[in-house]
Amino acid sequence: MEQFTVRDAVFEFLCQCGVDKIFGNPGSTELRMLRDWPSGLTYVLGLQESVAVATAAGYAIGTGRAAVVNLHSAGGVGHALGAVFNAYRDRVPLLIIAGQQTRGMLPTRPFLAADEPASFPRPYVKWSAQPDRAEDVPAAVAEAYRMAMMPPRGPVFVSVPEDDWDRPAEPVAAREVRAGYRADPDDLREVADALNGARNPALVIGAGVDEDNAQELAVELAERASASVWLTPLSARSGFPENHRLFRGFLPPVRDQIARRLDGHDVVVAFGGSFFKYHVDTPGPFLPPGTRLFHLDCDPLQAAWAPGGTSVLTTVRSGLRGLLELAEKRDRPDPPPRPVPPPASPGDPIEAALAIETLRALLPVGAVVVEEAPSHREEFHARLAITRPGGFLTTGSGALGWGMPLAVGRALAGSGERVVCVIGDGSSMYSIQALWTAARYRAAVTFVVLDNGGYTAVRQLGRRLGTPDPVGTELAGIDVVTVAAGLGCPGTRVSAAAGLAPALADALAADGPFLVVVPVVAEASAAYEAELG
Repeated sequence: MEQFTVRDAVFEFLCQCGVDKIFGNPGSTELRMLRDWPSGLTYVLGLQESVAVATAAGYAIGTGRAAVVNLHSAGGVGHALGAVFNAYRDRVPLLIIAGQQTRGMLPTRPFLAADEPASFPRPYVKWSAQPDRAEDVPAAVAEAYRMAMMPPRGPVFVSVPEDDWDRPAEPVAAREVRAGYRADPDDLREVADALNGARNPALVIGAGVDEDNAQELAVELAERASASVWLTPLSARSGFPENHRLFRGFLPPVRDQIARRLDGHDVVVAFGGSFFKYHVDTPGPFLPPGTRLFHLDCDPLQAAWAPGGTSVLTTVRSGLRGLLELAEKRDRPDPPPRPVPPPASPGDPIEAALAIETLRALLPVGAVVVEEAPSHREEFHARLAITRPGGFLTTGSGALGWGMPLAVGRALAGSGERVVCVIGDGSSMYSIQALWTAARYRAAVTFVVLDNGGYTAVRQLGRRLGTPDPVGTELAGIDVVTVAAGLGCPGTRVSAAAGLAPALADALAADGPFLVVVPVVAEASAAYEAELG
């Protein structure tokens, strides 16, 4: 009878957890893991490690389960850390299994070995280990998987020396951890009493509402309290329908601007994310004078560092349910409607506003939109309302290179819905290799590249900070369509406004991935500068 090995135990455990894909970029320190690959398990290849991690993240978001990522020893983990940072801040559950040189070689610091491998990805993983013994690897993988799935969810890391995979081991069974929990009833009663007695309440919705599938509960609470609703600054998801009569918009990532938006609200209740997220430094209070803040979330670290308010630890869905049991119906006047921007100019040169409005008109029912176009983000949010749960993804953390592979992974997790990735030309270059993965696995993704010829968001911020022409922000001569073709993804470049709608319609109807480059006016999105100012 063949010996039952570490490799057998790990793959058996992953199968019990429903893992059907492993995302990765392989290397020599994982060879024994990779041989004789199980027939029911797909290895989704990314051509660079950060692409593999972000693709896995899109898959995890789409399935609601932790995705498994294979990385190569020290160098591969280093390449991937920008995407790991995003996954940690955006609370995406990933089980990262990294290679390591054989145990017998480690005292001599061999080629490709990782020094202190468990420390390397910290602090941007929830948990990490390199087990002391080979036979402990399966239990470590099982513990890591459970940790990734416990709220707040996030990436975890296990380093496995290459020769461990063939060592004998005992099987480890998958088991349930039921992690939904609710705050003390007295704490929820205090929040509900504040809402019930408020003169002008507001809710601030974070990405955790969408993550916990609680959008309908947030809508019900807002309607019952007749409360204005804002989204947290730079939110990675949209947890409230943006066409709702109570929706006021997006809080800007600036302290004094947030205080100004919330001025007049005597009670503010935030769910599933902090609105203390700033991009530039400004003085002033964190909250308007006289405003009482409650913050409901599952993350004790966030509760500890928040500079104001009363934090109540609870998972978002159960916390909202608890409040709905206590909140009273209040009839207050609706807030003023969110301003509607003027229609985009239909002519040439193409403005980003026109590209976004045209895309909005053509979006298929059920489409998921992924955005990574920082210099056009305000235009995007003003002109393309997200109205359904799970309909929007971006990075809430700021490390570029997330959008393209995230869209690919989300498409691989789907059941046929189209994923549309709106991305800047600069952003696209951080993870352009994702187009190869999209083509190889026939991911249903339309990539819309808003080409403004540079790192325009950096220039916008530079003007505010007294650096109007920062060096290194001009991009020229990049033929993204040709690059895409070389990676197996068809595409086209729009030459004039008249061709915009036909090009986007064809791209949205494509069988598999398709890329459209839209040259846009570089300074069309000064609204972001206005938000900062």
